[in-house]
Amino acid sequence: MGKIECKVCGKQQQCQAGHDYMADKVIKRPRKSFFNFFKKPAQKPLKPSSKECIQDVVTQNGLPKGTLVKKVALVGLPNTGKSQIFSNLTGEYTIVANYPRTTIEVKRTLMKYKDQLYEIIDTPSLHSLYIHSEEEVVVRNLILEEKPDIIVQCIDAFQDKQSLLLTADLLELETPIVIVLNAIDESTRRGIVINSKELETLLGVTVVESIAIRGMGKEDIKLAISKAKKSKARINYGFKIESALLEVMSSLPFEMPFKFKKALLLILMDPFLEAYLEKKHGKEMVDKARIEIGKARRQLKDRIQQDVHTKRHEWVEDICSKVVTKQKMVTELPFSNHFAQACRHPIWGIPILMGFLAIVYFSVTNSSQLTDKPLNYFLIDPTLRWITSIHLPVFWNDFLIGNHGVLTLGVFNAVCTVLPILSVFFFVYGLFEDSGYITNFSVLTKRIFEKVGVTGQAITSIVLGFGCKTMATLTTKGLTSYKEKFITNFLILFAIPCSVQLSINIAILGKFGVVALLIAFGTLGLLEVGAGLTLNLFIKDEKKNYFIQQLPPMRFPSIKGVAIKTYYRIIWFLKEALPIFVISAVGLFAAEHIGLLKIMRQALNPLMVGWLGLPSDMTEIFILAFARREAAAGVIYKMVENGGLNYIQSIVAVVITTTFYPCFASVITLSKEMGIKTAVIMSIMFLTVSFTMAGLLHWALVFVFRG
Repeated sequence: MGKIECKVCGKQQQCQAGHDYMADKVIKRPRKSFFNFFKKPAQKPLKPSSKECIQDVVTQNGLPKGTLVKKVALVGLPNTGKSQIFSNLTGEYTIVANYPRTTIEVKRTLMKYKDQLYEIIDTPSLHSLYIHSEEEVVVRNLILEEKPDIIVQCIDAFQDKQSLLLTADLLELETPIVIVLNAIDESTRRGIVINSKELETLLGVTVVESIAIRGMGKEDIKLAISKAKKSKARINYGFKIESALLEVMSSLPFEMPFKFKKALLLILMDPFLEAYLEKKHGKEMVDKARIEIGKARRQLKDRIQQDVHTKRHEWVEDICSKVVTKQKMVTELPFSNHFAQACRHPIWGIPILMGFLAIVYFSVTNSSQLTDKPLNYFLIDPTLRWITSIHLPVFWNDFLIGNHGVLTLGVFNAVCTVLPILSVFFFVYGLFEDSGYITNFSVLTKRIFEKVGVTGQAITSIVLGFGCKTMATLTTKGLTSYKEKFITNFLILFAIPCSVQLSINIAILGKFGVVALLIAFGTLGLLEVGAGLTLNLFIKDEKKNYFIQQLPPMRFPSIKGVAIKTYYRIIWFLKEALPIFVISAVGLFAAEHIGLLKIMRQALNPLMVGWLGLPSDMTEIFILAFARREAAAGVIYKMVENGGLNYIQSIVAVVITTTFYPCFASVITLSKEMGIKTAVIMSIMFLTVSFTMAGLLHWALVFVFRG
């Protein structure tokens, strides 16, 4: 990041805070909606240059020169609606789902309200400022380092006591706070009513009621942010603890922000804070603080954790007794509760799962059959006829519409083959997300995954792998056991198809009927469980992790919300995947023209044809799979349509392209999370196991169906 001249203060320096804060470090441009039905921009898009001081953005928007941009951090427990509120306030769409841990990275953009610009920061889940996992460290460090001007805490009435424990933490930061009571419609229907006015009085901060998924309360939240104030409310821990805290605070630098909270966390022996302070302020300061911490703990006879815990829970119980009313409601809601229980029941959960899978299967297979002919008739065939009619040189004709043409293998493969199938799958999958089924499915599969050495949070990460393997890999950073982290990442990247590949695989197998689908996915399931059992047997046990999974309420999905989510996922696919499709096509075209592809086919022929029973043309499909799995799956789908693969070959092709190697983005993420050495070891294991087991599957199917 280069040095620039700030137009407010005239200093030439790297922007770090306040009016000389670099725009390219904090700003994402809000996306314009293509259809007003899907999304109306919440504000005029802010488009600063990456070389401008953020104050230039202030000037561009007609605000007084020198106006400071205030930072607003959205925090809260899992599944409290932070990302939806972020979208409502800024117009920057983020994927929202009715299950925890959807947000795994910090997201930022700007919001203009009246004569002020705010930088809105969407953060991952946070249970407490006393940190138990590495993923929560990111959120706390953001608060400690960037010192947001305002903190907006999102609260769900179903998690009132847990949320108020976090509120107690945030009040001790002595930062202006806004409380957002979200999903008040669902809580009211379930007989839980929070008196927001009384809560506002007790906490001394503004409390706003919201139904974020419908956009209700958005303007009230903006107004509350503009008038946010510090609260004088704070837990009194008693004379002994308060005196000890003063002694520890005296050992900290005078100018240090959040001194009271840091002193309390130090006395409570927070496992991450000392390392953070040593990095920021030096070992000498931390050693000085340790002396006072030791004195305090000896005076309190090491009962401080218990005493602080008791005081905090007494404070929360007192608040809840005054503001929360719970009634026994006789409505339609018991059905949703009973259905949720059935979804995770070891017996009834199985037929429900089969029903959901049947919906996915018939939706995807029928959509592929409905879109093939119209797309060919109106787009592909006219384009091919026009290019043929202009009589281009052979080289350019092959470059555009040959076997590895930019249009045929690149654009048409992405837009005409993959995208229609993917759109239907995204919509159906979005319905399951919004209903809250995903978390219940995690509980249903809990017994299986516990047998392979993963528990709790790891199960959620594995299930999220069906959405996106790269994102699921990122969610494993909170796992503290190396064994569990290794097994979880291996299972995510091995035999679980991501949503894009899953949808196309279903369409491929749907050409041959349900039995082919059951054989292929049954094989993948057995490989996944077998890999987990083997790894669990050979990797040494470490400490066992325990994790309590929050179960969101089952609800009827919002069709409009799911449509919006599907639209943005399609945009994401076109933006991220389409260029890779084109680049891959160009690469294969070049390899074919220089003869490299022919050499590779001949070299791999014994493995491809002799062992796997696949045609030699599958060589380029494996090359495509290294870049994008869906690119390879799209070509397989076309091969099946054109009669290039038979029943057995299609099953084997689906299995091996799912297991043989993760996509490039997933490998990069794995290297960051587990290290390059571990990523290389896993890659070798993927290749060895997948080719071995796919070959055995081929010969087993030959024996059964041709024997």
